[in-house]
Amino acid sequence: MEKQTLKVRGMSCEHCVKAVSGALADLPGLSGVTVELKSGDVSFSYEPEKTSLETIKAAITDAGYEV
Repeated sequence: MEKQTLKVRGMSCEHCVKAVSGALADLPGLSGVTVELKSGDVSFSYEPEKTSLETIKAAITDAGYEV
């Protein structure tokens, strides 16, 4: 497991927090996701052999936010 924190831009409300959390919910090997609206930080642990950091970033981008 590797821990990572990404800066996500474009979140402005609790709906945004839920959208980012939802975009990451079904990715394999991802756990402990926390989304902080105020700071824009998205923190999580992931297993690189099950999902890549690029896949995680793409899921956030596909949800409409910038990483």
